[in-house]
Amino acid sequence: MEKKINHESPVPFYYQLKEILKENIIAGEWVPGDKIPSENELRFTYQISRNTVKKALDDMVQEGLLNRVQGKGTFVSKPKLEQSLTGFYSFSKVIKQQGMVPKDIVISIEETDANATVANQLHIEPDEQVIALRRLRCADDEPIILETSYIPKKLIGAIPQDMLKHYSLYDYMEKEAGIVVVSAKEIFEPVLIRDYESHYLEVKEGFPALLLDRIAYNAAGNPVEFCRSIVRGDRCRFYTDLM
Repeated sequence: MEKKINHESPVPFYYQLKEILKENIIAGEWVPGDKIPSENELRFTYQISRNTVKKALDDMVQEGLLNRVQGKGTFVSKPKLEQSLTGFYSFSKVIKQQGMVPKDIVISIEETDANATVANQLHIEPDEQVIALRRLRCADDEPIILETSYIPKKLIGAIPQDMLKHYSLYDYMEKEAGIVVVSAKEIFEPVLIRDYESHYLEVKEGFPALLLDRIAYNAAGNPVEFCRSIVRGDRCRFYTDLM
């Protein structure tokens, strides 16, 4: 029997609708790629206002459970990519485990002066030269992460534009420059996607995301890379196992 909105409950109607729609997804009644009923259909089915329906759907889009396609409707999203924080991980490996094809698009590789943040994280002097590698990391051609890595130029020299056709970044650092990454520190915080980020990640400005800062260290404990990533909040989530 289909659940109904309890109009006598103090729980907001939009929240009740969200829970009903989520149950449809969890129970497998709707699977990724399925088109859900229109706002009008939901409004009449549950006897609630259009604004209430819109609020529920907007929330579920922000949470990554649904996605809207202009002129076509609202669809059930693909499952989020999950990654453990208990050790080193490979974006490409995670993508492959989900049955998708990883793809890295190099946006730019340039020599630049380290700003105050980069210099502080890499323990170098302000304005010291670094190599800035900006990449768009995709799954099945869908952009997931906008990532910029900063490496002191004195450690690595130049990085060829076609480097990622043959190596991962860390493989290149090890094989070509003798830089072996053995540990890293990562810091997460919630952010809203800005205008230029929305262009690459193909979501609207103000969309929820995670800012991920990673400092990678060699065996001597010296920082060898500072990486700042903007991760789409609707497509990724991270977890840790507590013992």
